[in-house]
Formats: sequence, structure tokens, C-alpha cells
Amino acid sequence: MRISAAHITRARRTFTCYHMRMIADALTAAEVAAADALVALALAEDLGTTGDRTSLATVPEGARGKAAFVARGPGAVAGLPVAGRVCAAVSAELRFAQLVPEGTTATKGLALATVEGPLRALLAAERTALNFLQRLSGVASLTRKFVDACAGFPARVLDTRKTTPGWRLLEKYAVRAGGGTNHRVGLYDGILIKDNHLAGTGGDVRAAVLAARAFPGNAGLPVEVEVDTLDQLEHALAVRADIVLLDNMTLDQLRAAVARRNAVAPGVLLEASGGVNLTTIRDIASTGVDRISVGALTHSAPALDIGLDYLA
Repeated sequence: MRISAAHITRARRTFTCYHMRMIADALTAAEVAAADALVALALAEDLGTTGDRTSLATVPEGARGKAAFVARGPGAVAGLPVAGRVCAAVSAELRFAQLVPEGTTATKGLALATVEGPLRALLAAERTALNFLQRLSGVASLTRKFVDACAGFPARVLDTRKTTPGWRLLEKYAVRAGGGTNHRVGLYDGILIKDNHLAGTGGDVRAAVLAARAFPGNAGLPVEVEVDTLDQLEHALAVRADIVLLDNMTLDQLRAAVARRNAVAPGVLLEASGGVNLTTIRDIASTGVDRISVGALTHSAPALDIGLDYLA
């Protein structure tokens, strides 16, 4: 599909961002580092040691071009800064301009960004840039659906560690772009005592929470513990775990858990997990839990259809 420059006016906001250091502000320093590492891997597997043989053979060396990244359907946008970094990694002569903010709700035909410069470089960057943009926008789009399904209730939608290996920081970034909230990044930056921890240590919820708090280096970190019965919840509330993960509980159990928390430990946060999908999440949110963790945000998000259209 070829689109005219008039299509670009459909973008909600125009950014004059031609250098990657100007558009990296949406990413944290750690996310920038993760993006650059993944971009290098992706380009290496696509270009190999020879580069784009088709373009080298058919496109004149001095040819230049301009194209727009365009949404083929509705969804939430994420990954434009990463697409820009792909273009910069391929050639310093490619000029990438982001046209809409991250998190924009795109409609079919909305131009998201433009890229212009040497045509060979543009073609070499095309697929890798789209792969990042489609994947991250897919995560953001699915997250937006879950967040919208909870509208009117205070529960926050959280991601999990069920991420693509190597992509965790970027996928969690995309969750934020879609309106979700990040859970812990990994095993190193948060405490979550799960059923297997309890099973391997005698099942004592109170002892596990107290041990986690007392362990050297854990000072200041919130302690979360997973329970699957209301009896276990009582033990977690007795030692005031910071967060209690209510795993695979029925709606009635969730309501009872919220009522009990409100009565004896109002400062403790309750997080629901298990069996959460777009059909069930609103009912779960209605029980009064504070957080709902959803593995599907990252492990089951379909790519958002986005293409690169050459401008007339």
C-alpha cells in the first residue's frame, strides 16, 4: 500500500525526533540497554554477514526513500522508540520521526512514525523494526483490554514473569504503555513466597513471611505470600504480609478474603491470580481485591498488525 503525505496528518501528535537519544526518554536506562542488545541480535540473524542481498542487487546505491509505519487495525501502540533504535543501528543516515505518543489507541490507517534516508538501509531495517513494534504493541493492546475490562473498580492489572526469554524488560515496558502495572521484574528484586516454597519448607506461612523479612538484604522490600485457602490467609494477615496472593480462589472466597482483610489488617494488599481472562476479570475486580495478576498479558498476546507504507 502506498499512502500520501496527507495520511500523516491523522497522527495525534508529531514529534521532531530524528536522533535516537531524543526518543529514548520513554524507556528507562535498563530498557534501553535491553533494547539495544535485542536489536543487535535481531539484525545479526536477519542480515548475517552479507547484508540484504536483494537490495544490494536491485536498489541503486544512492537511492533514497521515505515510508510510514501504519496501523492496519485498532490497538495500543508500544515500541516506537525501539523501532527507532533499529533504524539507527542499521544506518546513522536513517531519520526516524515518531508521530504519536506511546500508548496511543491506534485506529486502522493511523500513521505512527516515519523513516527516511538511504533506501537500502530503510529496507534492511524494515522487518526487524516491524517485529519489535508489532510484538510490543500486541502486549500493550491486550493489556489495554484487561485494564478497560476493570473500569470502575480500583484493582490494578499486573503482569508476571511469564515473559519471552530476553524480552522481559521490553514486554513489561509494553504492559505499562497499555495501562497495566509491573509486578517484580525477576527473582532478584522482589519477594514472593509461592506454594512450592511453602511445600518445601513445611507449609508454615507465618514462619516463611518472618524469615523473608529477616533475611539480610531484604530490608525495605515488600513481602508477598501466596495462599490458596482462607485458613492460610489468616496466617498471612496475622504477621501482616505486605501482599497476599489469593491463588485460584472462587469469587465468594475472594469476597470473604477482602472482608477479613478489611476487618483485621486493612493495610495488607490482596492480589488475585489464576483463571483470569477477559471474561472473568471484571467479576474478580468487583470483589474488592487491590491487584490482579495476568500471565496472558505477555505469554499470549497476539501481534498488532502494523505495516510500512511508502509515501508518494
